[in-house]
Amino acid sequence: MLNKLYQRRHFLQNTALFSTGLITSLVHPRPTSAGIVENEKAQYDYVVIGAGSAGSVVANRLTENPATRVLLLEAGNPDTKPAIQVPVEWPTLLGTEVDWAYFTEEEPYLNKRKIFHPRGKVLGGSSSINAMIYIRGNCHDYDHWQELGNPGWSYHDVLPYFKKSEDQQRGISLFHGVNGPLGISDPATPSPVSQRFVEAAISRDYESNPDFNGIQQSGAGLYQRTIQDGKRESTAIAFLRPIFNRTNLTIKTGALVSRILFEKTRTVGVAYIQNGTEYQVRVSQEVILSAGTFDSPQLLMLSGIGPAEHLRALNIPVVVDLPGVGQNLQDHPMVSVAYQSLQELPLAPSSNLGEAGLFVCTNLSLDAAPNIQMTLAPILFVNPAFARPGAAFSILVINNHPQSRGSVSLHSSNPKEPPLIRANYLQNKSDLKILVKGIKIARQIAHSSRLNEFRGEEIAPGTEVSNTKAIQAYIRQACDTVNHPVGTCKMGNDPMAVVDSQLRVRGIDGLRVVDASIMPLITTGNTNAPTIMIGEKAADMIKAAQSVSQKRVLPS
Repeated sequence: MLNKLYQRRHFLQNTALFSTGLITSLVHPRPTSAGIVENEKAQYDYVVIGAGSAGSVVANRLTENPATRVLLLEAGNPDTKPAIQVPVEWPTLLGTEVDWAYFTEEEPYLNKRKIFHPRGKVLGGSSSINAMIYIRGNCHDYDHWQELGNPGWSYHDVLPYFKKSEDQQRGISLFHGVNGPLGISDPATPSPVSQRFVEAAISRDYESNPDFNGIQQSGAGLYQRTIQDGKRESTAIAFLRPIFNRTNLTIKTGALVSRILFEKTRTVGVAYIQNGTEYQVRVSQEVILSAGTFDSPQLLMLSGIGPAEHLRALNIPVVVDLPGVGQNLQDHPMVSVAYQSLQELPLAPSSNLGEAGLFVCTNLSLDAAPNIQMTLAPILFVNPAFARPGAAFSILVINNHPQSRGSVSLHSSNPKEPPLIRANYLQNKSDLKILVKGIKIARQIAHSSRLNEFRGEEIAPGTEVSNTKAIQAYIRQACDTVNHPVGTCKMGNDPMAVVDSQLRVRGIDGLRVVDASIMPLITTGNTNAPTIMIGEKAADMIKAAQSVSQKRVLPS
């Protein structure tokens, strides 16, 4: 299944704009003679751009106050595609109408290959098309964020927001919450090879870890997933579907935001394109940009916020010169070690195809958090050059703390054109070394007696790829992404920071970025859960700012 996806990566093109779907009743203003509609009557307190993993959370929490009016704009359509709700079907969503299907530029350290980047173009964003693994990251990740000049982002500070979202199958504890909107569950019927992978890792002296989101992250165990009652639990399902009837929330789909509107450096509204017409809408409080790691910096730059030289070259008027916009791109590179299976590996509909994992720290003196993550997939997940028929299983080796940095910039001033993405995978030689170590560890685990009844011939890299030089060549040929891009609007107080610790865009009033792009450093593991946490924490920050603003205007 996933191998077919790899084959498609060479010819998938960015999909065109969706036809519009509408979730709530909307006001339809009349176009002006210039083809632009200014809907003056429909003024909102907040406009949230992007109904993904963070934006859906923000829209939900802000509209808990019935007096707060929120407009949520999503470029994609409603999440009505049936395969979205079936966990095992997630690979079939990639490259379809619910995916932006981005590609990087030719990657200079990966044999000039362009790397496919699926990004959700649908309510729920990438949480509607991802593999649903629920990993918060390591406590040291957040403590480091705070040390970088971001007060309030330590692990102690963010843990309550993780717990706030959760409806944890395992019940309430020091590390987990219940009765939140987001269902978190254990695999109901994991593949036998997934369970054996955990046993094999333990037989190689790695610790057993029944909870990667608990007291420690290192060790082997089964992943928890954002799956509830056997179905995907996207943020659209968890945070939007229960509140569709809130009269103070308007959701518009098929609405591509083309620019943010300013009066000098004060945010006053947004312009968006829907059914070929550009609309403008005013905002009285703030615009919340939650379009994701690629599209948030793109929209900032289209609106005149970013590196001044780059904007001027595209004839975009500069509102604020922020050189860090689009910089600091980080992602987890991945390479596969795959084997033929000696027996069939049936998959339950509730399988997310990534059921078991291992977190490893290869150098304790350098890394407080595990620098390698492995995921067992009971299918063949390899570069097309290694494809072959028959049952197989794969160990995905992931570098958790890549040192390489990429960027996002503009091709042009056309908002319908995809961003220009340069990931620079393996630019830093240390990233390649970590993956080499990871392949060697994966092979040791695969050859544990606990996997004897499953392990057949090594498909990738292949037994002939044995020395370090050959393994490095394989990595450059086969390295890919596990789709965790972050960091392009990073939080901090240094010259390259885009937002402050309150997620307010520097030099601008009334504009915040709330999504994975604000991470100064990538988290240890899958990034969807941290992005949801960012939405939860940001919503409280916005509410607090609104309360202060209201107190200021009250008569003495």
